[in-house]
Amino acid sequence: MVNSEWPRVTIESLIASGAIIAHKDGNYGSLYPRVEEFGTVGVPFLTAKSIINGNVNIDGAPRLADGRADSLRFGSVLPDDVLLSHNATIGRVAIVPEFNGRLVVGTSLTYFRLDARKLLPRYFAAYLEGADFQNQLAAVMSHSTRNQVPITAQRTLTVIVPPLGVQEMIARTLRTLDDKIDQNRRTSRTSERLARAVFKAWFMDFEPVKAKAAGATSFPGMPQAAFDALPSRLVDSELGPVPEGWTVGKMRDVGQPRREQMTPEETDGDTPYIGLEHMPRRDVALAEWGSAATVTSSKFRFRRGDVLFGKLRPYFHKVGLAPVAGVCSTDIVVLHPKSSDWMAWLLMLVSSDDFVAHTDRSSAGTKMPRTNWSDMAAFTTPLPPSSLAGAYQREAGPMLELITASIHESRTLAELRDYLLPRLLSGKVRVMDLQIGNEVTA
Repeated sequence: MVNSEWPRVTIESLIASGAIIAHKDGNYGSLYPRVEEFGTVGVPFLTAKSIINGNVNIDGAPRLADGRADSLRFGSVLPDDVLLSHNATIGRVAIVPEFNGRLVVGTSLTYFRLDARKLLPRYFAAYLEGADFQNQLAAVMSHSTRNQVPITAQRTLTVIVPPLGVQEMIARTLRTLDDKIDQNRRTSRTSERLARAVFKAWFMDFEPVKAKAAGATSFPGMPQAAFDALPSRLVDSELGPVPEGWTVGKMRDVGQPRREQMTPEETDGDTPYIGLEHMPRRDVALAEWGSAATVTSSKFRFRRGDVLFGKLRPYFHKVGLAPVAGVCSTDIVVLHPKSSDWMAWLLMLVSSDDFVAHTDRSSAGTKMPRTNWSDMAAFTTPLPPSSLAGAYQREAGPMLELITASIHESRTLAELRDYLLPRLLSGKVRVMDLQIGNEVTA
């Protein structure tokens, strides 16, 4: 039920009143980009798969060259536009975040641009996510043989519009939860940058060895025992100067694939599923995953802490650490270290620019550009002693655990938000003005 005091109006009437300034989709007709026109650089091209758990996965979107994006006369979205997936995958909702550059939507998305003086994006997105609007989408689908809700049909659907003050209170309540989720995301990014900086200093630039050669007796952030065990000079190798005593080896010397297949019968609605669309671009940890409830073919099993690597171009830049156990697309290579001391080192190696460039080169010229385990395993790299890899694991491991804990907390907060939304929208929960210290009351 919804609050009977609040008017129910059609989207068409919200457009007529100016509350909705723009209501468009990404149907470009004959100008729609072809598969081969997408790559890893350019303007992010958002589709229904780009909306995951109410967030817009900009990093994971395929790219369209700037010139090609210029040929699309509409479809560019702005921050605070509300996105709705209406084709193939129906009913996903998200608000476009702040971003640099441009974003373009594909044919599976509709965007709503609102006049925030009349209709708040946060409230409107909440309503679209709620049971009332989702049921309307389902009703349209039940009368069609096509898995879509076209833009003309959307305009006949209705929205409950409370007074702006009530919209603001609901939005403020949701913002409290979203702010904590954003804080977790910022903490994760800071931890990731620190872990990467340490990896680069120790294993790529050899800064502690150079410092020792210059007479230093310690190195900031490195355990003293690890520093004392370092050599004091670099020697020539096929890769250039490397610390004395290190070997030049292959990625396969420390990492190995996990090739455990799972059939649809072995999964259920609670089994986490990670596809290429869930993967960000070389984040330390994967922040998103879906459900394997609709898995219809065999997938690969992964364990918590495994490294996932997208092997299909343009997804070579998609690498991350699995925060849960589950199943993933067969277009993802599942990796794990031969020894737990090498886990953080392996993650940083396969998400490095050099490794990604290697996989890109190895697939060049093939009809279906993709890398494979053999090409990945052959990547040549300086290998430190296992004791130094273990020291890095002890330094970076807590950072990775913090990131993983933040991800799980954020999912719990998102579930709380989803639980609260319909109750706020129905009037079963009344939100008082939080600025004057009142509680949320039922």
